[in-house]
Amino acid sequence: MKLKREHALTLARLGVIGGAVLLVEALCRSGVINPLTLLPPSRMAADLFGLLASGQIAHDMAFTAGTIGAALVLSIALGFGLGVLVHALPRVRRALDPLLASYYSVPFFIFYPLLVAIFGLNAFPLVVLGMAFAAPAMMMSTMAGLDRIPRVLLRVARAHRLSRVETVRQIVLPSAAPYLFTGMRLALAYTFIGVIAGEFIMASSGIGHAIAYAYEGFDNNTMYALMLLVLVVVTVINMSLHAYETRLAKRRARA
Repeated sequence: MKLKREHALTLARLGVIGGAVLLVEALCRSGVINPLTLLPPSRMAADLFGLLASGQIAHDMAFTAGTIGAALVLSIALGFGLGVLVHALPRVRRALDPLLASYYSVPFFIFYPLLVAIFGLNAFPLVVLGMAFAAPAMMMSTMAGLDRIPRVLLRVARAHRLSRVETVRQIVLPSAAPYLFTGMRLALAYTFIGVIAGEFIMASSGIGHAIAYAYEGFDNNTMYALMLLVLVVVTVINMSLHAYETRLAKRRARA
């Protein structure tokens, strides 16, 4: 029954996406939407296929993928480490809670020129920017996961005289796993935002830079094709992670 419900929800999501695409296609083809304003999705897909086949954006794709990968790994490691440390220091946590609550109201992109001046016009400022966006999400998810470890399980571990390593492996990580996975998923999303938005500002390579360059050159075909690429990649990754997270939750519930 639950499996059928999940399939129905998946089909409903795909139906909504497909319906929106068909609606935009119809509005563009009928002239309701000016082609100078928005291209039909089918035209975007054809232009994107042409760009991929020609290898014209291969370097930009590799640059963005490498930057996002580096920022994601660093943000997960840093966020997890800080989350564990701050969770173990209640006074520090109480002092940081108001700052963490308002963290994403700070416009971090204003620091990008400073990062470029310090590190140069390369991938490192983008990695730092992506990490600055993503690490707090991982940090807060880690603390939330540690908060929700059942105390009775920790008492059982002490009663059975488990070592600290065994307690972490058998109790702490399995109990906090859903929150840690959510933190990783949020970190991935924020890394995408930080890196690609940073490429718009001052980068010399990357998908964001290519989109900005096409926009300034009035090259709508390339601009919309690259925008479609970003949307498709982010949507596929998020849906895949959501499906995997749902599978883990079901396995955990059965256990």
